[in-house]
Amino acid sequence: MKTSRPAALLAVSFAAILSGCSQEPPPERLRAVRTVQVRYDKTEERDRHFGSVQARYEVDQAFRVGGNVVVRKVDVGQKVRQGDIVAMLDATDYKLSVQAAQQQLVAAEAQARQAQSDRQRLDALKSDGSVSPSDEEKAQSNAQTTRAVAEADARKLELARNRLEYTTLRASQDGVVTAVKFEVGQVVAEGQPIVSIAKEVEPEIVVNVPEDQLVAFKASRYRATLTSAPDQSFDVVLRELSPQAAAVTRTFRARLRPATPRPLPLGASARLEVDRPASEAPAAAIPAAAITQDQGRPAVWVVRRQGSDPFGTVNLLGVSVHGYRNDQVLVSGPPAGELVVTAGVQKMAPGLRVAMPAVAMNVETKQSSR
Repeated sequence: MKTSRPAALLAVSFAAILSGCSQEPPPERLRAVRTVQVRYDKTEERDRHFGSVQARYEVDQAFRVGGNVVVRKVDVGQKVRQGDIVAMLDATDYKLSVQAAQQQLVAAEAQARQAQSDRQRLDALKSDGSVSPSDEEKAQSNAQTTRAVAEADARKLELARNRLEYTTLRASQDGVVTAVKFEVGQVVAEGQPIVSIAKEVEPEIVVNVPEDQLVAFKASRYRATLTSAPDQSFDVVLRELSPQAAAVTRTFRARLRPATPRPLPLGASARLEVDRPASEAPAAAIPAAAITQDQGRPAVWVVRRQGSDPFGTVNLLGVSVHGYRNDQVLVSGPPAGELVVTAGVQKMAPGLRVAMPAVAMNVETKQSSR
């Protein structure tokens, strides 16, 4: 018994050492990545522009004479009919001008009648030779002059009456008031715009187009959506495209009308979706976050896996960039079906083994369905 105890302890120690040496190292922890599959679809490219609803016909109205505003009868958003009174000026001075013109016309007509009477008397005395030719010419000239003065004063009276009428501003068309730029008591100048009236029958979507998209914009199809009704879109057609860029923004203003007439709230915000024709070379749309660089040129990280394993190795592959679409980039180069890393590209390295949770989930779903 004494001789077997050391042997037993030695056997236990030896078994423990063997068991410790036989433990496998922990599995390598793979970095999880998100991927997207490369698909080449020769589809239309889409741009988005934001604008507003404006009336095709909008008139800025002004008084044809200056003066102090004493009456205002409209507010923004109010509907008016053609001929409705919009505002009135103090007409006191213009009434006095009419009265002065009337009195001046009365005096001119009296002088014209007197001159005509003098000429007729000279004509009666002309037969006995008591009137010289020079007196006759003077009488005839005086009659013509006074008659012309009377006619001129009559025109001045008409002008004075017109200016009196101009102290009342009336709506030039049916529509809705979109802007009011005056108040009662304000002195306005002749021709100063004080109110804007827009027709509601032909609303339009107005957007600004960048210079680099101008050519493609003309050959595109358009669809608009109001911010107040995002689930209701409608087709629009291009009616007018400004031939000159704006001085500040260097963009071109485009006006589009609904393909089917429909009422639109003036001033509402609108979103315009522009479907541009696809380019001849097919391109794949991938998230912009997937783009990296390889020696100063655009590239992407692609994942190649064996069979249906939910992991693989990454490699850097160069691409050609054809354009941008909001948060996506149009590229070509990778074969169709390649898996492109879309997140964490700055932590990738050639040959790095990565895990794809989305692929693993799909595999488990297929196995469970069986």
